[in-house]
Amino acid sequence: MGDISSIIQLLALLGFLAGFAGIGLIVVASSQGRPVRNGVMLAVVGLVGGAILMVVSQGLLVVGPTERGVVFNTLSGELESPRDSGIHIIIPGIQQVFIYPISQQNYTMSDTTNEGDRSGADAIRARSIDGQEVTIDITIIFRLTDDQTLNQIHTDWSNEVGGYREGLIRPTVRSVVRDVVAIFEAESIYGVGREQMQAQIGERLTEGLADDGIQVSDVLVRDINFSNEFIEAIEGKQVEEQNLQRAITAAERVRTEAAGQAEARLEEARGEAGAILIQAQAEAEALRLVSEQIAANPNLIQYVYVQNLSDNVGVALVPSNTPFLFDANTFLDLGEDFEAPEVPDVDIPEVPETIEPADGDTTTETDSN
Repeated sequence: MGDISSIIQLLALLGFLAGFAGIGLIVVASSQGRPVRNGVMLAVVGLVGGAILMVVSQGLLVVGPTERGVVFNTLSGELESPRDSGIHIIIPGIQQVFIYPISQQNYTMSDTTNEGDRSGADAIRARSIDGQEVTIDITIIFRLTDDQTLNQIHTDWSNEVGGYREGLIRPTVRSVVRDVVAIFEAESIYGVGREQMQAQIGERLTEGLADDGIQVSDVLVRDINFSNEFIEAIEGKQVEEQNLQRAITAAERVRTEAAGQAEARLEEARGEAGAILIQAQAEAEALRLVSEQIAANPNLIQYVYVQNLSDNVGVALVPSNTPFLFDANTFLDLGEDFEAPEVPDVDIPEVPETIEPADGDTTTETDSN
């Protein structure tokens, strides 16, 4: 759309050239005594047309799709409503137009030469709450959003060198960054606190610039630099923490292995104790049953003795000075009709699930299944 004004200005120039050519024809025709009518018409049309087109080109305001035009009326001394994108007619000399972009813009402050908006090292230097100096490269992405605030921005910052970018954006960003850094410890900014710091900077800038009609889209903390002494101290601390963590891990592994071995020994002891208990209980039950049977039939011992004698032994002799265990005559009383009493079934007890340990040991339950 900006080409329209250029085309009109070109046509105005052609009109003036035609007018000058008409004046030349008038001079030549007059010197030769010929009629000057054609020259006069060409000069009048060219000059008048050129003048009209020139006025039109000066009074034709073309505003691009990403622009807004602030119009100052020199007669009233006031700012008119900003002009939206499109073609507008203004009065040259009376209405002065100032174009402002409404597309996304960015402002960068960097410690690298020629990387930011200003040449040379322009990073923000701040101090953390623990007194450490921090150098921050930052970029703010923003846009001018409200057409009605454009007049205020023009009023406040049009006379400032660099306009609102240098007069408003730059000092606001630097002030907010310093305020936020001052509430963080340097070690936190060096580590996980960096994202939190960046978020707080973005929130404060968004709130602080909103009243001026500036919408902050994003804040990018591009780089953070610390003093060499601080970096060396942090790296040394990290090495110590890593060594401590490795020692803790090794101690935990040893403790786990020892616990596993102790558990295995406890299980083995529990098994041995269970077997001994079963055997002891079985022997005790057997002795109890034998005692009951002997009490019920005293001749049972004699019967068992005779049954265990060899088939070809008829008489058993013992030394005369050895006391008899029983009366030998009773052997003969055990006839063929003797029957030993029935032995009741014996229930073998199960291995207990827990075994009470000695003082100082740990009792562990096991699943009997």
